[in-house]
Amino acid sequence: MKKLLTFCIVCLCASLAEAKVSLPQLFQSGMVMQRGKAIPVWGKADAGEQITIQFNKKQYTTTADSNGKWRIDLPQMKAGGPYEMTVNDLQLTDIMIGDVWLLSGQSNIDVHIERVYPQYVQEIDNYENPNIRLFRVQNDTDTHGVKEDIRPTNINWKPLNKQNAWPFSAIGYFLGKRMFEKTSVAQGIIVNSWGGTPIEAWISADSLAKDYPALIEKTRFYDNPDYVRTQMHANQLADQQWNKMMNEKDPGIQQNFTSPDYNDSDWQTVSQWDHQSWATSGRRGLVGTIWLRQHVNVDKAHAGKPARLMLGTLFDQDITYLNGKEIGHTYYQYPPRRYDIPEGLLREGDNVITVRFINKYGMAHFIPEKPYLIAFGDDRCSINPLPKDVIPLSENWKHHAGAEMTSCPSTDISLQNMPTTLYNAVLYPLAPYAINGIVWYQGESNTGNPTPYADYLKKLIGCWRDTWQDQQMPFVIAQLANYDGRQQTGMPRPITPQTDPVNSGWAQLREAQRIVAKADQRVELAVLNDLGETVDIHPLRKKEAAERIGLCFDRLVFNNKVKLSPEIIASEVKDGKVILTLDQPILSGTLYDFELAGSDGRFVNAEATADGSRILITHSSLITPTAVRYAWKDNPIRANVRSLSGLPMSSFELTINN
Repeated sequence: MKKLLTFCIVCLCASLAEAKVSLPQLFQSGMVMQRGKAIPVWGKADAGEQITIQFNKKQYTTTADSNGKWRIDLPQMKAGGPYEMTVNDLQLTDIMIGDVWLLSGQSNIDVHIERVYPQYVQEIDNYENPNIRLFRVQNDTDTHGVKEDIRPTNINWKPLNKQNAWPFSAIGYFLGKRMFEKTSVAQGIIVNSWGGTPIEAWISADSLAKDYPALIEKTRFYDNPDYVRTQMHANQLADQQWNKMMNEKDPGIQQNFTSPDYNDSDWQTVSQWDHQSWATSGRRGLVGTIWLRQHVNVDKAHAGKPARLMLGTLFDQDITYLNGKEIGHTYYQYPPRRYDIPEGLLREGDNVITVRFINKYGMAHFIPEKPYLIAFGDDRCSINPLPKDVIPLSENWKHHAGAEMTSCPSTDISLQNMPTTLYNAVLYPLAPYAINGIVWYQGESNTGNPTPYADYLKKLIGCWRDTWQDQQMPFVIAQLANYDGRQQTGMPRPITPQTDPVNSGWAQLREAQRIVAKADQRVELAVLNDLGETVDIHPLRKKEAAERIGLCFDRLVFNNKVKLSPEIIASEVKDGKVILTLDQPILSGTLYDFELAGSDGRFVNAEATADGSRILITHSSLITPTAVRYAWKDNPIRANVRSLSGLPMSSFELTINN
């Protein structure tokens, strides 16, 4: 009997020891909680357990329900801190009350401070602020249904400094900095994004099921962990085998093309811009490897000095060597190649740069309009401006074919691209954490089929507001920046600007973003069509993008009477001219990228001029125009309608009121 009693006491003690309150991952020391709103705090415990929160000299209690769930809404508070919070036996410290922003979307939210650092070297080097806190949601997916919490992470809430910001969203960094400068209150930046993902992945199943049942069925096909695990393992094995075969076939591996003493005198000399000259057979250069070598002469003054090789941007994978030593390896096309050269590696006289391209699809090529040079000195990391002490690279390289391969067999198991999977795993669990507003920067992955995007975007805004139970939740849509979408194909494309009217998927998607924003008083559009880059889908000017997003929040959240990008408020045809009336004056002069269409619906280029708050558009052969559009291109670099403060007007397509 005593043994039984002792056993029961031990079990009871063990049970009590395990009966700890738990909080979602967002609730950590160093967090920022939203001022001016009720602050939900929630978590799990044993059914019926009493929960006590002590915060800011007050105490709040509740009881966990039959499922062990509990929630306490703290009252509205003014900005301040740091505070401590205890939840039963849990203690959180260094809590601030301020403004919290959620940034979501795909890779242009993901782009890190590390990527844009050369654009803003001095600012990033010399700024830190413990009142700006950064939180990165860990990527996760779920094909089955919504999760209760996000994946655990050791990153947590971190104060803004160069080290913590280095792997963090550049737009998030600059938005936090900008909003702190405007408000002088603590800023919490939650980044929840995943590069390359379509909007469908971020929308709830309930929102999609009625109008898009096939999308839900598509996700259900992958709701089998065994199948997904097996196929992903098969893809991994196929990739390993492909690389093994490639290396076995590659003459550069066997003959050691990377050696600085290798004799490349009989290699063909090619221009890095003449991609076709790299071909030695019908398929040469499409799938497999290509080797390029360039000899660079370094004088005594620069020999042995630490330096940085700027090798532009390449398609697709590269391994780069200097004098036989690997100095960089990039696994996909988008990151700029900025490879540090350690002290002592550069020698006086002849030095050899060797680049091994690896392509599983498309054609290996260099991206134009990027720096190709070796930089020295303390400013060697800068590109704005470029470093003062540089050795430019030649556009001519020695070329040798590598291994020509067949395509690597695989089945796409990118669960993050499946409908609902990201809403389930990384969006739903964040609610109802109190936030001040949401930034949505996404759409590049939907430009191939822009037709349903406006409906998708309305559904996303609606289901996210439902999730937070806040139908007034402010949204800022970051409109797609200018970019030549022809670059996405994996084949080198001309960068000559489009001048004739085209049916642009990027313009159609921007129009969907504009229409959705215009129809909702709690949504604003940050127009970015002048901040992009022709050849880079990830433009570097993230500080300027964050400033425009911040202006939108000024109007939405703080009721500031700020002027955003010019908008059309009326249109008419008079005396053979189309007259567009705007909501504000614009910079005067000749305007470009306007098109008119007649009754046949065919658009032609038109002439336009600015006249105060009006735009006058004419075309000699169109007597009765029926439609007008502006900046209707993937990369409308000539578009120049700007407000007096310099903000660009969005692209648009409009039926004219005759």
